[in-house]
Amino acid sequence: MKKLIGIFGFMLFLVFLILEATDRERWGDNLFNNGQRIGLAGILCIGAGLLIITGGVDLSIGSVVGLCAVIFCWLILDLPVLAQKHLGMDIYVPVPLAILGVLLSGIVIGIVNGVMVTYLRVQPFVVTLCGLFIYRGLARSLRGDNVPAIREHVEDLSSFFKGDFLAVPTYIWLLLVLASLVTVFLHMTKYGRYFFAIGSNERAARFSGINVDLYKILAYVFCSLFAAIYAVMYVIHYNTVQPSNTGNFLELYAIAGAVLGGCSLRGGEGTTVGMLIGASILVMLPTLANMWGVRDTLEPTIIGGALLACAVLDEFLRSRSKT
Repeated sequence: MKKLIGIFGFMLFLVFLILEATDRERWGDNLFNNGQRIGLAGILCIGAGLLIITGGVDLSIGSVVGLCAVIFCWLILDLPVLAQKHLGMDIYVPVPLAILGVLLSGIVIGIVNGVMVTYLRVQPFVVTLCGLFIYRGLARSLRGDNVPAIREHVEDLSSFFKGDFLAVPTYIWLLLVLASLVTVFLHMTKYGRYFFAIGSNERAARFSGINVDLYKILAYVFCSLFAAIYAVMYVIHYNTVQPSNTGNFLELYAIAGAVLGGCSLRGGEGTTVGMLIGASILVMLPTLANMWGVRDTLEPTIIGGALLACAVLDEFLRSRSKT
């Protein structure tokens, strides 16, 4: 709890610094833009955080985002053309059906990753590192590095999600809905407690009768599913996707946000609120650095430094609690 209060205070301090560096007449626009970015980033951080709590890790998140974004565009733009060319059929894939297809793709990817880790006993680092290359290659092969124009198909959804409700960005409302569902699962059900038990001591969890393999697969499914949701929101927001680089390094940002929010890479620790705070800090740090005139090329250095400081603080607090 002390750590959560500490990072919350740090987040408020960043908000104060951003407002101080912004002209008063632009406060609303600045907060709104940061809110949109936090809404998107928070989706990935929650997915990564759920997996980290069980002691797992996924280095393929960024490539999964890229692949799912390409699948979304392929279902809407390319599948009807292929059906007409090879089958002589006129078909139309509605956007909701395409979104469902993307979410199912994310679930399948999560199952594949989870099965490889649990039943085939391959190290998570190896499985997801290989996935990083495999999913990126599949994304590029589907579109051949071409950037599809999809604006007219998602224009209504784009206008809706770029808007606001009660002066709060729609992306934030979406994130809060997802975070609420995860909070109920993680902190108010026995299945969520299983996640913490597995991350804290996997061997003890097995001896207590928990189906460890099943819940570890579920954690990977959640991680990839949230990456698929992010992919859909990305296409809706930016109306395009670049198969070669959409999602690059997002896995590092997702893991960094979850760890900044209090998730321990050892597993067994983390809260939904902390993940949201971590995502907020991850978005606001580069924003503040940019407002202070720091070069964009130093953005990874700033994020890496913040993550390292958080890891050192976590280790310090652990050692103090044992003495």
